[in-house]
Amino acid sequence: MEPNLFSGLQMREGHPKWEQALQRGNVFKAPETKTEETRSQFYRDYSRILHCTSYRRLKHKTQVFFATQNDHICTRMEHVNHVASISYTIAKYLGLNTELTQAIALGHDLGHSPFGHEGEGLLSEIMSQWNEDFWHEKNGLYTADKIATLPNASGIHKNLHLTYAVRDGIVSHCGETDENGLFPRNEAINLASVERPNQYRPYTWEGCIVKISDKIAYLGRDIEDAIELNLLDPSQLNELRSLMKLVSAAEGVINNTALIELFINDLCRNSSPAEGLHLSHEYHSLLVKVKEFNYRYIYSHPRLLYYKDYAKCIIVTIFRFLDSLYGASLLETVTANLTKFPTLMRYFREWIIKYSNIAPEERQKELFDNEIIYNLSDHTDYKRAIIDYIAGMTDNFAIRVYHEIISF
Repeated sequence: MEPNLFSGLQMREGHPKWEQALQRGNVFKAPETKTEETRSQFYRDYSRILHCTSYRRLKHKTQVFFATQNDHICTRMEHVNHVASISYTIAKYLGLNTELTQAIALGHDLGHSPFGHEGEGLLSEIMSQWNEDFWHEKNGLYTADKIATLPNASGIHKNLHLTYAVRDGIVSHCGETDENGLFPRNEAINLASVERPNQYRPYTWEGCIVKISDKIAYLGRDIEDAIELNLLDPSQLNELRSLMKLVSAAEGVINNTALIELFINDLCRNSSPAEGLHLSHEYHSLLVKVKEFNYRYIYSHPRLLYYKDYAKCIIVTIFRFLDSLYGASLLETVTANLTKFPTLMRYFREWIIKYSNIAPEERQKELFDNEIIYNLSDHTDYKRAIIDYIAGMTDNFAIRVYHEIISF
């Protein structure tokens, strides 16, 4: 393995893509003090993501197992931190920008809904009624650009205005594909125009690292969680051991530590600027086979399929209930229901005030100076407001407000 092999391609000043990578649009300016010199632009993005509420909610969002009561089972936030750790290790070894990989990794799953990929599919199904769709990479960019905010030193809420390189890494991180030999694309595109997952490769080598790290991070941890929850029988565990022996003499059950170390070492050993980021044939084959194993025995496990029906009931009920409130006196109707449905209505009322023009004086009072994204005189815009509100929920919050709706 040759360390720092990609150091000449690191995203830094002097790189031909540098100016584009730093583009922010309407810049959320930091105070012009000596602290301006203490953080790079990408580390500022990392900090903005770290402190926004969209990131905080990931601690109670599904990775694989919905609303788990077992404290040792992976949540979406843990997964994000695993991706950050793996991408940092690879980027540091290869000589790429670790602060950029950290920022992309921390933000890459901001767009996930409650109940993981099942929730994602359910929201897309609802949105298909008005010819739109929902996929978490696209919603991650939308969340970073439109939804997530931070209060400035005066307490006024502003949009994050992340750099192009970080926003690009979020929308192009799709880890579900099995390509090997990954290169960044050359052209800068309008990221809001991306129409489907994996339509474009990331713009930077650092974004490519996060894309690969995403897959490395979830395969082994999902297996560990399935073992913890006793979902795998002895014959399935033996099948795992057989897979492992294709590339290693290691005995015992495959775990996250073993898989991560093997894949990182192999990736670093085989990647080069000429051949891209890639695994050896043996390890790429193992990655595909482990992924197939997970889909066959874990992601399609009957207990998860039963819970999918429960998740559908929750999401559809919340959507239909909030949609039934639509009318000329929307804010008054929402306010009038505060005593009956205090949790649901309190936060939904705040949501429509923050992101629409329905109550300018209330927006000013609450110090909301973020972009207005809904025109609530349009019913479709209102439906999108509901979708975004649901997408931001944690598993536990969605369950809580569902029971608030159906309880008497």
